[in-house]
Amino acid sequence: MQSAARRALRSGYWFALAAFIAAAPAQAQAQTRGGTLSLIAQPEPPVLVSAINSLAPTQYVAGKMYQGLLTYGADFKPQPELAKSWTISPDGLTYTFQLASGVKWHDGKPFTAADAAFSIGTMLPEVHVRTRAVLNKYMASVRAVGDHQLEIKLKEPFPPFIMMFETGTMPMMPRHLYEGRDYHKNPANQQPVGTGPFMFKEWKKGAYIKLARNPGYWKKGLPYLDELVFHVIPDSASRAVAFERGDVQVLRGGDVDNVDVKRLRAIPGVDYTTRGWELFSPLAYIMLNQRKPPFDNLKVRQAVMHALNRQLIADTIFFGQGKPATGPFASTTRFYDRDMPVFEFNLKKARALIKESGVDVGRYPVKILASSYGANWDRLNEYVRQMLEGLGLKASIESSDAGGWAARVGNWDFDITSSYTYQYGDPALGVERLYRSNNIVKGSPFVNVQGYNNPKTDALWQRGGATLDPAERQRVYSELQKLLTQEVANVYLLELEFPTLSRANVKNLVTTAIGLNESFDKVYIDKK
Repeated sequence: MQSAARRALRSGYWFALAAFIAAAPAQAQAQTRGGTLSLIAQPEPPVLVSAINSLAPTQYVAGKMYQGLLTYGADFKPQPELAKSWTISPDGLTYTFQLASGVKWHDGKPFTAADAAFSIGTMLPEVHVRTRAVLNKYMASVRAVGDHQLEIKLKEPFPPFIMMFETGTMPMMPRHLYEGRDYHKNPANQQPVGTGPFMFKEWKKGAYIKLARNPGYWKKGLPYLDELVFHVIPDSASRAVAFERGDVQVLRGGDVDNVDVKRLRAIPGVDYTTRGWELFSPLAYIMLNQRKPPFDNLKVRQAVMHALNRQLIADTIFFGQGKPATGPFASTTRFYDRDMPVFEFNLKKARALIKESGVDVGRYPVKILASSYGANWDRLNEYVRQMLEGLGLKASIESSDAGGWAARVGNWDFDITSSYTYQYGDPALGVERLYRSNNIVKGSPFVNVQGYNNPKTDALWQRGGATLDPAERQRVYSELQKLLTQEVANVYLLELEFPTLSRANVKNLVTTAIGLNESFDKVYIDKK
């Protein structure tokens, strides 16, 4: 017996067993249950329903309550969420999803394929401005096959379609609360009901948003946290102090002024990462309203490009958290082409272009509509104002809150404004919406609000989205990038770097390509 034991020991069996036994208690205790995680909602979102509003802070908060059928790894590969598996037909026209069973809405009603069919086939094509452009163009039908299977048929192949099922792009909405009702005025918008790990608890405007643990969450044993509190703190310096004191445990990119990031990062016990933005690859740009003088003139727009020192903007205004963009596609996304027309910083060239334009730019006073993204953007507006005045324009700055900015830009009520776009892993999803002429529609700040119109680029967008051949897509998108850059369809500024700072005892914070927009169902606070 002893010799047998010794032989087994030598073979490594008992070592492996002992290691397993020793590790089991540690694994069981690794995720600490309970606790409140304090975060910041900056700026305060106008609504908490991401189907209706897709501003960044809305997606951040709503992503804990609403879920999509899929999520995505840093390599852009789809991962299960409300759909546990899926297939795509060889011709690229039929998508079939097998949905998770036992999922319930926060009010106890079962989530079924009928909810998914309603969300994708009825509600989102009407209210989600970014998503509806794709659904209305490509989707032929969507239907529930029983309670747990969903079938979507497309009119023509659209390879990026599989990238659309994360919670910010295609959130699942409760049919029993929205069907046949006014989506925008629905009382359910004030008491969001999703399938996610956290439920709406309280929103004290101007102070905080509280979400509580969903006791009936469909993933057994999750979430680990009891509560999420998103604090509304208007002042950037005060947000930094709140993190320093430990009143807030997580800072999202843009929560504090970039100048404070280096100091906060150096605090003992603080983790720092730029992961979790792979799907979004945010790109900052300036929109010039091309419907009226002086920005209806191409040479004036080109002059603005030449007058901006984008390296200075990256280094001084955004404190190194970004790099100059070369065009409408971020370098981290598919089909990026670095061989773009170069608009170097050249004030002499900029002034010459103004003269060549024949436009008396001083006759057209322009207003810069400020967004509410924070101090970096305020400094950017001041820099842009000075630059425009150096070209002979008369410029002033108008302030606005998040809701007011979105409403005005969505209704084309601006001369100049700055923003940033999420690219969503494929140009047909995140970039095309900003430049196609059929997306010159009112209602959202994240469509073609600048009024850029070119039949040639429209045709290229059509080809690029429909072909299944990656090489052909690259050829099309390379040509598109050159045209959009040369025609200054927008003023391209920076590829932004958004850091996440968190207390080191906050675990599992960034696990996918949608980062902090994830559900947080596996986030926990290590109390050791």
